[in-house]
Amino acid sequence: MSHDGIFITEVQARAPGPALAVKDLFDTAGLRTTYGSAIYAEHVPERTAPAVARLEAAGYVNVGKANLHEFAWGITSENEHYGWVPNPLMAGRTPGGSSGGCAAALAAGLADAALGTDSGGSVRIPAACCGVVGFKPTHGLVSLEGCHPLAPSFDHAGPMARDVAGCERMLEALAPGFAAVPAPALDELRVGVAWLEGAEPLVRACVERAASRFGAVAALDLPLPVDTYPLFSREAADVHREQFAAQREHYGENVATKLEAALRVGEREAATAAQARERYREHIARLSAGVDLVLTPALEMVAPPSGVGDLALRGRMIKLTYPFNVTGAPALALPVGTTEDGLPASLQIVGRHGEDARVLAVGRALEAALRTR
Repeated sequence: MSHDGIFITEVQARAPGPALAVKDLFDTAGLRTTYGSAIYAEHVPERTAPAVARLEAAGYVNVGKANLHEFAWGITSENEHYGWVPNPLMAGRTPGGSSGGCAAALAAGLADAALGTDSGGSVRIPAACCGVVGFKPTHGLVSLEGCHPLAPSFDHAGPMARDVAGCERMLEALAPGFAAVPAPALDELRVGVAWLEGAEPLVRACVERAASRFGAVAALDLPLPVDTYPLFSREAADVHREQFAAQREHYGENVATKLEAALRVGEREAATAAQARERYREHIARLSAGVDLVLTPALEMVAPPSGVGDLALRGRMIKLTYPFNVTGAPALALPVGTTEDGLPASLQIVGRHGEDARVLAVGRALEAALRTR
């Protein structure tokens, strides 16, 4: 297929090693880095972000800077400056965002691995839309130095690959001290399942079939976060406040619309939202204390049609992923079957803070079990 829309800058690989797509939010020395913005169309950093450098030191070869939603604030990757990222699985469907170029590069076979970011679902949503694997580590596990921020206390950097083992290999390079662990016996694990009620019927069926592989399954009545998003908005506004005032005309309308609303969020409202976040974290920890892991759909639907627009879609698209940016817990998006038109359904596996290796090992075990059904 055409690479149009997937890469902003392509690099000719000169060395053997896994082909790596790098979200164009990470600085790369000597290589144009736009952050998906027209403002940075000619920006060439002097230093490479540590996360990228660690992957390159481990033998990964950067083959391209992957397109994204402008400044990573959006879930469609319909970039008004560098083109819309296509979904390689089906023309006319969104690849998700904001790490849409990363997921599309994997699905199209243009890369073996990809480095993305996730502030409200931006690794997991495109992974779900494109039928690949995306992992949001525990907050702070992977360095975000040299990566343009969106909402810093919600931002995560994470690996994307075509299987769980690919994400584990990347994380071993990205997070010093991380090591993959043996896959557990699924029938010995107790999992809680939540948020099935809003899923489309075929997506729900795929998630339920995957959950049936575990030893004990409990329905969890987990709340969705409320009153926390003003904190996210205020942080994003603070990142852009001065630049937006000086260069409003260079922002795309989608991000500009969100920023104009975010700039109206005051300090008191943000502080109240921060308190709501702490209460939510405590509540989720308490409700899930009796299970080893939590399972939910990554998305309630398959990849929606492109052109609908981020503002129309984002509420439902981030509904089940954003909660774990609020908590900062590790969360894996894993394809678990196909639905209408052969499009993938995706399961989200969530663990406790610091249990990244366990989440990935369970994902690897489930992936193998689903292949042998």
